Amino acid sequence: MSDRRSDAALRHMASVVALVVALALVVVKLWAWLATGSISLLTAAADGLVDVVASSVTFAGVRYAARPADSGHRYGHGKAEAVAAFVQALLLGAAAVGLGVESIRRLLVPQPLSQTGFGIAVIVGSSFAAAGLVAMQTLVVRRTQSTAIAADRAHYVTDVAVNIAVLIALLLERLLGWLWADSVGALAISVYMLWNARGMAMHALVQLLDRELDLADRERIEAAVRACDGVESVHDLRTRNGGDRIFVEFHLEVNGALTVEQGHTIGDIAEKAVQRLFQAADVTAHLEPAGIDDERLDDLVK
Repeated sequence: MSDRRSDAALRHMASVVALVVALALVVVKLWAWLATGSISLLTAAADGLVDVVASSVTFAGVRYAARPADSGHRYGHGKAEAVAAFVQALLLGAAAVGLGVESIRRLLVPQPLSQTGFGIAVIVGSSFAAAGLVAMQTLVVRRTQSTAIAADRAHYVTDVAVNIAVLIALLLERLLGWLWADSVGALAISVYMLWNARGMAMHALVQLLDRELDLADRERIEAAVRACDGVESVHDLRTRNGGDRIFVEFHLEVNGALTVEQGHTIGDIAEKAVQRLFQAADVTAHLEPAGIDDERLDDLVK
């Protein structure tokens, strides 16, 4: 329980830091865009604005997901993180489309930039800030496996790539006078943002649609159950990722001559064996006499 509280505190801290950093970066980038007129800087600022909104969503999602199970949510609130991640993907995708259209328009009608030196300084500083934030979030994700923090981190990985593209565009404009470089850089950023949004949405849908764990994890679960004394077989294994924990259910076959208490003890041992495989897991074993002939989920899904 203390580990779970510690993980919740880490998620909370990471979401607060991301929100503060995102807000500061978007203000600085908007200032640089107004000073230079660069469409690629506007793209970076818009991406930062999406980060602010997304980090706010993450902050709310992480706080909600940390709530304990209650009468209305007996499986807990872990999926709130996946909802937050999916909202972030939608925001990022919408921004990418809008900025892509503007980039194409500016590519057809190039405009000279001003104060590119100031823009370059802002982008370099923003890159270091974003890289530091990504490093912090990576450590939190490794510890907590948070879906929402992972999605938020993807934003800032994108932010680093965005800053590099903007920096190249501004350098080409300043050193070589290539007016089209700014628009091409912004268009490339938009495409990358759209691709990132797709990946984030697909990852969030794994939880939202209750997709099974991968085959390797399912095999580990079955092996752990079968290794327990008194277990004769296991079937109808069902798994899903609940965000803050893994949910596992299975039908456990034992000798039908055992007492209810003996069978229950074997079930408890099997559940604990599965729980040890994951950082946090909610495991339920349904006890059955070995060899029973009934309708099985395994047969239906085949």
